[in-house]
Amino acid sequence: MDPNSGTGGGGHGNGPIGVGLGGGLPGGVPGSRTGSEGRGGRAAYQLTEHTPVYVISVAAQLSGLHPQTLRQYDRLGLVSPDRTAGRGRRYSARDIEQLREVQRLSQEDGINLAGIKRIIELENQVTALQSRVAELQGEVANAGQAATQREAAVHASYRRDLVPYAPARQSSALVVWRPKRRGE
Repeated sequence: MDPNSGTGGGGHGNGPIGVGLGGGLPGGVPGSRTGSEGRGGRAAYQLTEHTPVYVISVAAQLSGLHPQTLRQYDRLGLVSPDRTAGRGRRYSARDIEQLREVQRLSQEDGINLAGIKRIIELENQVTALQSRVAELQGEVANAGQAATQREAAVHASYRRDLVPYAPARQSSALVVWRPKRRGE
């Protein structure tokens, strides 16, 4: 039996993969560990809030939901955890937060699951658009800097022996012109 499969033993005692790595961070997000700390000098890896580490039984406990509810949410596409090679579900800390939000919207706000799915889709779209806007703002800032640098280079290339143009002063003098006649 795989100790991380989430099956057997009544679903209790099956902890997430890598429990205790880095001692954990506030909010239930596991910390990180580099390869120099592990057995046999393994390659470095980083655990983040998006790292899938929790089996379904632990995710159910952390979210306060029944495992069958988590399976239903996965089937409906509300919260879709990553899968292991053996097709077992692995939830991340971010998935747990989403499960709690789905529960809150359903129980406190009375929104049906189809409405919750639409809300999640729209929130994901807003997040994607905000990241695109930030990306475009960076590109605009870089383009502005490049234009400023090009302008400075053009100004630096000016010849220094040029005399600045000064407009002629206007005079109130009257000049009379008389053409010469033939023979004069």
